[in-house]
Amino acid sequence: MNDEEKYTVEKVSRSSPVPEATATPEEEKRLVRKLDRRILPLTCLLYLFAFLDRSNIGNARLQGLPQETLGGDPTGLLFQWVTSAFYFSYILCQVPATVLSKLFPPSYWIAATAIGWGICSALSAAAFNFAGILCARVGIGIFEAGFGPAIPLYFSFFYTKEELGLRMGYWFGFAAVAGAFGGLIAFGVQSLNFGPPLKTPGAIGGESDWKILFLLEGIPAIILGVVTLFALPNRPESTRFLTEREREVALERGSRGGKADTGAVVNKAHISAAFADWRVYAGGVIYFGVNCALASISAFLPTIITTFGYTNALAQILTVPPYIVAAIVLCTTAYYTDRFQSRGLAVAGSCFVGAIGYLIVVLVPNNMHARYFAVFCITSGTYTAIGVTIAWFAHNLGSETKKATGIPVFMAIGQCGSVLGTHLYPTSDAPRYITGFATTCGLEALATICAIALYISYKRDNAKRDSLYGRPDPNASVNTSELADKAPNFRYIP
Repeated sequence: MNDEEKYTVEKVSRSSPVPEATATPEEEKRLVRKLDRRILPLTCLLYLFAFLDRSNIGNARLQGLPQETLGGDPTGLLFQWVTSAFYFSYILCQVPATVLSKLFPPSYWIAATAIGWGICSALSAAAFNFAGILCARVGIGIFEAGFGPAIPLYFSFFYTKEELGLRMGYWFGFAAVAGAFGGLIAFGVQSLNFGPPLKTPGAIGGESDWKILFLLEGIPAIILGVVTLFALPNRPESTRFLTEREREVALERGSRGGKADTGAVVNKAHISAAFADWRVYAGGVIYFGVNCALASISAFLPTIITTFGYTNALAQILTVPPYIVAAIVLCTTAYYTDRFQSRGLAVAGSCFVGAIGYLIVVLVPNNMHARYFAVFCITSGTYTAIGVTIAWFAHNLGSETKKATGIPVFMAIGQCGSVLGTHLYPTSDAPRYITGFATTCGLEALATICAIALYISYKRDNAKRDSLYGRPDPNASVNTSELADKAPNFRYIP
């Protein structure tokens, strides 16, 4: 760290209020409830619409989008490229966007991203050819890249490691809620009839169902972005949402287990440390496998369910129960990983359940009840693994700058799996889609192995530091300004 960077850190430290006394349990509970009431509704709703706007392309496929914008797309290849276009821009922009987010007030940054992707999603309804829908998807990816990885970093400003898992579970659980909600919206739009269609079959009052769908799911994100600008709390040291005493309590809580480079500052040494950390890449392998599954689910689940013998409209509604169950399983698992302060085995178990689900779909081609049960395994395992993995790394990277770099790095690697997932289900492979199911099954199994390896690695490092330096007080402040997660008194969540 050069002199200018050290001066910036020192300046932030001097300007931040210093807690006068350790917070009482009652003060902490009141503060956490206050934070939950403001932060969780906004961020969870934002993620709901973010996921709706990225995944509604799967529902639009059954509502005439390929016929009207892709020339029918008999092979399904153009639709695959439209779906993966989002991930190309999302992958490229994640790391620079998340590091850059540290230099701006969170409410400004998150609001701007929501307004941006909402506009791009709404404009998707105006697309009339392959190039138009492709550009809209790229735009959604650019703006969402500044949102998704920034939320774990933002949560770490306010919540301790004992609280972070459940909050991340609530937040990512809204991705599953979005899957259910998206299916209901798509079913409702497809069921409406305001008169004879003026264009193509499946049109409402002269406008195609998929256009109505994009507008219904894009405009609320814009409105919510404006609300976020004024309602979302900024960092604890600067937000007006907290009283002075609450600010002191929040800062004291934030120093537990690790505190460094807070404020509008970037520690360049920790950026390099994140890129050099093998565990970030192991997390990327896990994220690659589960995101391959997630992209497959998001874009192709309605289509896959139609291969079970159901109509398009019924397929839309049958996507809802697996998503609801996935949200419940995720939040329950996240709660227990917070309670027991262990996440690795939960991630491994979730990936294993997802792999079993894909295996059932491959090996049981004719029993529709078994195949539908497998969908529950796939959604529950995949969503739980992703949510718990994000919470895992939100603590284990140590400092803010390393989190701001390491989280989007493993997410970017994982989103490459999303690109793969969007190319595994061409129309020519229908109705079995053996290649897609078998590939994703193998990747989820690989993710299981990596999660176990990380769990063992974290346990060994903690045991080694305990033997060298003794067991630290879990509530003590740990100086991670120089070494980030390698600081002697820093302990990982295994």
